[in-house]
Amino acid sequence: MILDRKFYERETVTVAKQLIGKRLTRMIQNTKLTGIITETEAYRGEDDLASHATAKMTNRNKVMFGPVGMSYVYFTYGMYFMLNVVARSRKQNAGAVLIRGIYPQDGTEIMIKNRGIKDMNKITNGPGKLTMAIDITMKENNIDLTKKSSIYISEGITPKKIKKLPRVGISKAIDKEWNFSITPKDYF
Repeated sequence: MILDRKFYERETVTVAKQLIGKRLTRMIQNTKLTGIITETEAYRGEDDLASHATAKMTNRNKVMFGPVGMSYVYFTYGMYFMLNVVARSRKQNAGAVLIRGIYPQDGTEIMIKNRGIKDMNKITNGPGKLTMAIDITMKENNIDLTKKSSIYISEGITPKKIKKLPRVGISKAIDKEWNFSITPKDYF
């Protein structure tokens, strides 16, 4: 069952944690690429100095201020696309959850081809690797993930244990433990 909009209409950090174990699906023509979400990070609005939405709305971040359940894709380091889902409570002005990793399930042969490596533990274990493996670009920005479309998130597994750590690769608000993850032993 695809996660509905109500799932994303909650505090961003809560959604980030509860996305762990859900299933990310990417449809390319008639081929389904799926994986269990294994790592996420929460980025809130004006109260989060590490967020794109901390200062004001721009062309780049405007999706974070819009309806929840939409994809927010941006380009970084001149080479990587990052996949996020807009999530926030009504009290927040903006928010999104970065999907940092999945454990591949369906369409692995395409993911292997797209990444050029065969190690299943390294194909999608980072946000840039993930988007390369499942072919996410700016064309997937602002897509409604609450409907069956080219990309969506549905129910998955219930993890035994979710790790909570500081977010990765940021220089501000580094004290926030808003990175959530599981390892294979936490769900297999």
